[in-house]
Amino acid sequence: MFGLGFQELVVILLLALVLFGAKRLPGIARALGKSVQEFKDGMNDKTKEPEEKEENKTNSADTNTAK
Repeated sequence: MFGLGFQELVVILLLALVLFGAKRLPGIARALGKSVQEFKDGMNDKTKEPEEKEENKTNSADTNTAK
């Protein structure tokens, strides 16, 4: 995981605890998790859009030739 070992992760978590405090840390982690989830959803939606556009083009081309 990014070349970080257990000791490095513990140091990072302790620094975050000292900087932000025990009360704010869960809220920050929750906001970070939501941000990552929205980013992933956005990336999935973006990859689906070109497929939908291509399907719409083929459907409209089929209806134009049928007339």
